[in-house]
Amino acid sequence: MQQNNSPRKFYNVGLSYKKADVQTRGKFSISKENQVLLLQDAKAQGIDGIFVLSTCNRTEITGFADHPFQLIKLLCQYSHGTVDEFVQFSSVHKGHEAIEHVFKLATGLSSQILGDYEIVGQLKQSFKVAKEQGTVNSYLERLINLVIQASKRVKNKTKLSSGTTSVSYAAIQYIIENIPASDTKNILVYGLGKMGKYTCKNLSEYTNNKNVCLINRTDAKAELFANEHEGIRYAQFSTLTEEIAKADILIVSTGASEPTVTFKHVAEGKELLILDLSMPKNVSEELNNRKEIALVDVDELSAITDKTLEIRKNEIPKAELIIDIYKDEFTEWLNHRRFTPAVTALKESLEVIQISEIDFHRKKIKDFDVEQAEIITSRFIQKITTKFVKHLKDENTQHVQSIEVMQKVFSLKSEKS
Repeated sequence: MQQNNSPRKFYNVGLSYKKADVQTRGKFSISKENQVLLLQDAKAQGIDGIFVLSTCNRTEITGFADHPFQLIKLLCQYSHGTVDEFVQFSSVHKGHEAIEHVFKLATGLSSQILGDYEIVGQLKQSFKVAKEQGTVNSYLERLINLVIQASKRVKNKTKLSSGTTSVSYAAIQYIIENIPASDTKNILVYGLGKMGKYTCKNLSEYTNNKNVCLINRTDAKAELFANEHEGIRYAQFSTLTEEIAKADILIVSTGASEPTVTFKHVAEGKELLILDLSMPKNVSEELNNRKEIALVDVDELSAITDKTLEIRKNEIPKAELIIDIYKDEFTEWLNHRRFTPAVTALKESLEVIQISEIDFHRKKIKDFDVEQAEIITSRFIQKITTKFVKHLKDENTQHVQSIEVMQKVFSLKSEKS
């Protein structure tokens, strides 16, 4: 699908949990700083309309390009992934497929856990960053606006997001199902990003555990959060090793680009369950080699399903019908924008004829009613342009040829006048 007045096509390029494992996704993860640099680079290259989405389950670039490789090159340049790896694990969507993909993404149909609604907030934030960097055009504005509307309607009108199923909730489920007397265990949550906050809230809501400790690199944030949530205490970042020594379960959600928990943090022989919710992984792989440590990552947690997923699957057709409504509205907007120049040109040509003919009759006919003639001919112009618009919409596949014919006809007519 083309951007107006531009030969560029609309693409979505990236990789997700569908083809890439957690290790590969980690390589292609783009930090917030690099997302800004990527957008600035794209803008300098003259790319009009682009945003970046990088989460634990996917890294994608959506926007306009002469060729998808322009976007793929940017993705690899600002991550640790290579083009060869991208080719193995990637997906490239173009035009209508790219539009469909963004709608399914925002409504939770493409989430690793069906109906996961957290993606909407991540999408909004990515779009906000793009707007701040000046890489959003009217096409993306309209598309994302309708995508968010569709997402809200799917959430409110279907059971696609019923129950609570997310990676942070799956972590709690895993603990409850696999650790005997889990409510008596010492749990340490390390990292207070969005995932860390959800994890603490889920621990509070779905367990009776009163032995939850929170550590964050910024002590003040951890203290404030702990004070606002009953049953959670905080410890200073400098005491991380000591708190890990006390813990039975460690939940890591630090969101760093390098491991934040390594062998030096865990004493030899220490029995510990570690749940790594970070992307890329923030727990060193060397800990996985210790027999006394059980290390569980995002992909293992996401494999956990419950009865709510079956309910959600039954809601997919309803969600798709809602998406179709908003996709049709977007297509209607695109058609209107595509046809506007031709319709405007037709109307202007008819108005030139109108002025010429009224002027001709005013000179020839005594007491000629100019005002009445303008009203009648203006109605004719309106009816003709309305018919032309209807024709373009009804005969969508032939619209280019129809516009060319109209332009040729009126060009010849105006030359003869």
